[in-house]
Amino acid sequence: MGKEFVKSICGMCSVRCPIEVEVVDGKAEYIQGNPDAPGIMGSLCPRGAAGTALTYDEDRPQYPMVRTGKRGEGKWKKVSWDEALDYVADELTRIQDAYGKNSVLFSDRGGPFRDFYRAFLRGIGTANYNNHDSACARNVQNAALSVFGFGRKGVSYDLKNAKHVVLQQRNILEAINVAEVNNLFTGIEGGAKLTVIDIRANVPATKADNFFMVRPGTDYAFNLAVIHVLINNELYDKQFVADWVEDFDKLVEFVKPYTPEWAEAETGVPAASLIDFCNQLAEAAPSVLWHPGWMTARYSDSFYMTRTIYIINALLGAIGAKGGLPFMNKPGDVGAKGLKSFMELYPKPEGQRADGVGWMEGRKHFDAGPGLVHLAYEAAVEEKPYPIKAYIAQRHDPLMAFPDKDDVKAKWDDIELLVAVTFSWSDTAWNADVVLPISPYLERDEILMTKNGPKPAFQVRKRAMEPIYDTKAVWEIYAGLAKRMGLKELDYTDIEDIWKFQLDGTGVSIEDFAKTGIVSLAADPLYKPVKEGSFKTPSGKVQIIDAKLEADGLPSLKPYEAPERPPADKFRITFGRCALHTQGHTVNNSLLFEQMPENVLWINTERAKALGIEQDEYVTVASNGYKAKIKAFVTDFVHPEAVFMIHGFGHDLPCESRAKGMGAADNLLMPKGINKWDRGGGAVAMQEHFVSVSK
Repeated sequence: MGKEFVKSICGMCSVRCPIEVEVVDGKAEYIQGNPDAPGIMGSLCPRGAAGTALTYDEDRPQYPMVRTGKRGEGKWKKVSWDEALDYVADELTRIQDAYGKNSVLFSDRGGPFRDFYRAFLRGIGTANYNNHDSACARNVQNAALSVFGFGRKGVSYDLKNAKHVVLQQRNILEAINVAEVNNLFTGIEGGAKLTVIDIRANVPATKADNFFMVRPGTDYAFNLAVIHVLINNELYDKQFVADWVEDFDKLVEFVKPYTPEWAEAETGVPAASLIDFCNQLAEAAPSVLWHPGWMTARYSDSFYMTRTIYIINALLGAIGAKGGLPFMNKPGDVGAKGLKSFMELYPKPEGQRADGVGWMEGRKHFDAGPGLVHLAYEAAVEEKPYPIKAYIAQRHDPLMAFPDKDDVKAKWDDIELLVAVTFSWSDTAWNADVVLPISPYLERDEILMTKNGPKPAFQVRKRAMEPIYDTKAVWEIYAGLAKRMGLKELDYTDIEDIWKFQLDGTGVSIEDFAKTGIVSLAADPLYKPVKEGSFKTPSGKVQIIDAKLEADGLPSLKPYEAPERPPADKFRITFGRCALHTQGHTVNNSLLFEQMPENVLWINTERAKALGIEQDEYVTVASNGYKAKIKAFVTDFVHPEAVFMIHGFGHDLPCESRAKGMGAADNLLMPKGINKWDRGGGAVAMQEHFVSVSK
């Protein structure tokens, strides 16, 4: 067969960077970034480079399985795909006939490949599509809506042309988007300053011009003081504010008490340093990019923290600006036609969402698109507004993503059908009734995706090799279910026919992807100026006061409340990402396990000394009846009130030969933590828990 190079899209995390796969005699041997993709420069992160290990991993699910013992007991029956799909389709039909169309719940990890299976959900009539975002960026989405009237993807991040980049609850150099990393360094090489605000010195902090190590839970205080200084020292863009900001006078009045001196007492950041930082921002404006955050499911006021970030960007005139947060372009913005959607084949399902989003008091202001899946679990327990009796978890592991695995699992006790659609084992898959194994991304074709941005484009994921086990592509699984449930419009057997449907009317053919895997829809980046219609608010402006928030009984400008401080003998548990692992999905990957087999516990030097803990010594971290052994990383560069660990370790599944028993699981240190959630943005507040540490 010889050697060939296949242009495709990575599947090792949710970013989905363009890749080039070297295939020798039908086997994928080497992966690099697609050199033809903007910003990639042929580079890839460690996770992406380890994609071959996922494909050749004998530990992953290799064929469809139906549970024969109790949930979580690990007793399975190997079945054919026909048996598995027949079983799932029959059970879904039975449950919907007995309990109603909306008795089926679905959650995934989001992303650009959802259209086909979301059409399936519409076809069977359930309103309960959800993604993982209430454990990630839902606060960001709802904050953007409350300020601009559009969601977080309504703007992009022009890192390459920025003059000052601020990272707060966004770790670009460890939660890696390859193009963003390259663009950030291009900006820095061009003279851009970098500021990092965090409770520890992460990798971006080591590259920063300013690093502010704030007391855990005080980010909102820091941001309020920044607004105070920008306004009172007249460092804001007066023309932009006059033209495009509504209720500015209310913001002026609100921030009066939040002086830099006040913030110093709350955050630990010297007032003079904060003032100097504000002067730097004003000097760089409007080419300032204060990132609104990625994983902001942290504190009970993280929504308001993110909301202040968007307001600060607006005060500096950075919205729509080159080097700031330009408006996102879709195909229609550059005179092109977008991909045809399978979802348009079916009407939007009738009925109210189980999570209450969009209709329940206190939840009307939330974005109803992917909802808040943790609140749907409440509905499954209470059977209000109706029973939830079937649950499909598509590439999603809520038992690892949410706090207190046993508490979450108990909420599923009355669910009669739990289906895991997955390419790797997880706690959720282990506790499922049916496992439908997905072919890893090197072995599967995918529906076409649209990449919006300054230069929107279409991209294709083509499989680099045939599946080595009895697994299927995502579209094949849902086409099989659709066929059995009478949805003839989705009864496809060939990916080429799916691509033809999507490309109909675009003027683009699948052959146009052959050389680079990408079809750009614009010759040059388009920077759209702020104009009438840019903001989707009632006033057409950036809104300081959001009527939807207020109608739900929530203030648009929330007075600051100091976070609870840990008892003298305890620490606030914090967690995050690293460049080597994607949450819990990759810790059993042979190549990545070799590089990082366990996580470590960052602990402040003075606190460690008081406990008699030394560098690299194993310690016990405990809470909620859970104890774990973890190696201490003793450092000055973590706040003394907190300990920190990389998320996703502490697995206990017998089917994971490498990961089992390695490291500590942060989510098990958060008793019934799924019940602590941010009423403003909807996300779970996962860093509001305290733990003990001992030798």
